[in-house]
Amino acid sequence: MESPFKPDILKGRVALVTGGSSGIGFEIARQLGLHGAKVAISGRRQDVLDSAVGSLKSDGITAMGLQGDVRSAAACEGWVATIASAWGGPLDVLVNCAAGNFLATAEELTVNGFKTVMEIDAVGTFTMSRAAFPALRRSSAAGGPAIVNISATLQYGATWWQAHASAAKAAVDSLTRSLALEWGEFGVRVNGVAPGPIGGTAGMAKLAPGAREVVGASIPLRSEMGRTWDIAMAVLFLASPAAAFVSGDTLVVDGANWMWRPQLVERGAVSRASRGVEGSSRGVGVRAGGGGGGGPTSKL
Repeated sequence: MESPFKPDILKGRVALVTGGSSGIGFEIARQLGLHGAKVAISGRRQDVLDSAVGSLKSDGITAMGLQGDVRSAAACEGWVATIASAWGGPLDVLVNCAAGNFLATAEELTVNGFKTVMEIDAVGTFTMSRAAFPALRRSSAAGGPAIVNISATLQYGATWWQAHASAAKAAVDSLTRSLALEWGEFGVRVNGVAPGPIGGTAGMAKLAPGAREVVGASIPLRSEMGRTWDIAMAVLFLASPAAAFVSGDTLVVDGANWMWRPQLVERGAVSRASRGVEGSSRGVGVRAGGGGGGGPTSKL
């Protein structure tokens, strides 16, 4: 896919992407790097981390790997210190992408399992953001320093077998708003991106195995899953000067999936019914030859 952004839009920036060694996080890190940023990625598995860093460098990106767990305040603080020592200067972009999830019925979900997801997603986002704040507030990047928290759409209503992850992501959304409110005076922008179903990720393989067509049918736009590239472009926008006055918002990137409901009446039947109403009521009607996507037209 060809980026709609200038290739040097993040030139000179320093970015940290937690959970950046695979999936959505890796593509975010890759696109930040391809648009000029130096990129540090964190992960728990050293071999996966090393492979990801090697891939980023093969694309000409200045990159480093940081092994550890976002649940550890010491690890998060150490990463920020390592970046400063290696590259100097402040941190300009933080993307909190590290997350944990699995399917479980609420009655079989253990307290430890619930806590683990909450600690990785919600507490980890806070821990990393808090550790990065002193470095972020020193940034002089155009558009200001930016935190982007990767959320989800599970909590926009409810999702089967996801009580733990839904609670965690709801907390992340709330934290995004709170930090935007509190840290705005320091010039730090805090936003979120809520991905919908994204193809080719471990999350989809784990949470909806073999359900690509079923999931795709519930996505109004294109009727197919999104791409990691789609999420990376949204993050790139929020990290760039184009979003200089955007803070406290969570951008949903899901092709309208979270709003999907079964179509109870087919389009043609609605069109025929509307034309019937037009013939018997004033001020109500449809465009002549309706059924081809024309919306209601006022006759007042």
